[in-house]
Amino acid sequence: MLFDQNPTRFAILATCLLSLSTSCSKELERSLAPDPNLQQNQDILDKSSPNNSQITTSKQLPKDFPSLMRYPLAELEKVEPLKEAEAQGKLTIWSSSDPTNIILSFYQRAFEFNNWEIISEPQEDSEGTFVARKQELEVTVSIPSSSNSNSKQTSALIKPATQKNSNLTEFEVKYTRNAAQATAQQSDSQKEKPGSQKEKPKESPIVSQDFSDLDQIPQQLREYVADLVALEVLAVEKSNSEDNPDTESNKLEPNKTINRREYARWLVAAYNKMYANSPEKQIRLASTTAKPAFKDVPKTDPDFPSIQALAEAGLIPSPLSDDTTSVAFRPDTPLTRENLILWKVPLDSREVLPKASIEAVEQTWGFQDTAKIDPKALRAVLADFDNGDSANIRRLLGYTTLFQPKKAVTRAEAAAVLWYIGSQGEGISAEEAKELNSLDEEEQATNNS
Repeated sequence: MLFDQNPTRFAILATCLLSLSTSCSKELERSLAPDPNLQQNQDILDKSSPNNSQITTSKQLPKDFPSLMRYPLAELEKVEPLKEAEAQGKLTIWSSSDPTNIILSFYQRAFEFNNWEIISEPQEDSEGTFVARKQELEVTVSIPSSSNSNSKQTSALIKPATQKNSNLTEFEVKYTRNAAQATAQQSDSQKEKPGSQKEKPKESPIVSQDFSDLDQIPQQLREYVADLVALEVLAVEKSNSEDNPDTESNKLEPNKTINRREYARWLVAAYNKMYANSPEKQIRLASTTAKPAFKDVPKTDPDFPSIQALAEAGLIPSPLSDDTTSVAFRPDTPLTRENLILWKVPLDSREVLPKASIEAVEQTWGFQDTAKIDPKALRAVLADFDNGDSANIRRLLGYTTLFQPKKAVTRAEAAAVLWYIGSQGEGISAEEAKELNSLDEEEQATNNS
């Protein structure tokens, strides 16, 4: 045999075969091993996956953030811890494509509908800042005015990196919780109402022709109020005399702020009285068997028939008109100028309100603060302009370049608006209704005699 004759060659050949086998084995092992580049890429992919544990804390909404305070069309930009060591809460920074007046209106309704205590609210011609409190929770909403929303006056906490779009409105929502304060408030509440479980029901309002304080009415509004008093439509709650708390005082208090329930009551009463001879035009008072349109105006409320009637007629925003933001009426909240006009104008025109824009109202009325008017009321304000000299705003304010839509209305001012109902040439004033009422009474007396 060849290998037997040459053992040296055999040894060399065996060594080569062994080396080749080892080399092939290592190459095979390398070919089956995972690609290190793929592993590195997977690590990068894992780190970029948007799972909850890897989202930056500053962009994560705190679990205790009040859900009521979240504006639905805003994006969370940042969350900052509060500087106040004694307070529990956070500062959240948001951005939205909506204008400031829409955002401001949302928070105003949110606070009012849920019975928050308003500590402070936006003033005219300044940045919008709401501070409201409910039990241990205090919320501050800071919204820059339209002219400043994209300027250097925005909060220093909002970094330039978040200002991607010059059309975005950036605002802050700060909330704090104070358990000690809530305990104190609860204790005070118990002291104020010892042994009482339920609130005292409201008494039915009274109507009077003999108010003793009509001389306190501003001169420009005096005739308007006097005609409505004569029609017996200005029903007010009973009040006690300052000298003798047990004696009821017969006062209108014309310069007192009117609340929403009073205006609803007066609006229905005045309208029906002026159209007493036209039953087909009257507002039908609601029956106590009707399902309440608002959660805070039960059937037992003395003003339920009027408030419910306005809702059922579609004259005020309510769930019946598919307005899901108006589930509460807030009957004891002060009436604002924009709601004064919003509720009244549909009764004047008895038509669908026209579409309106801020530019259209600015061109007609020339108000400097048109952008602050709620979009719902904007349509009524524009329609009111078409009523010429009979426009409610002209009768209420005379000449002005400021509407001040969020300003509270007095009883005398509300009466001035209700003095005339209808459009030019087709309306009726309280003075005319008073004369017709007198003629009807004389005719009835003649027939009885």
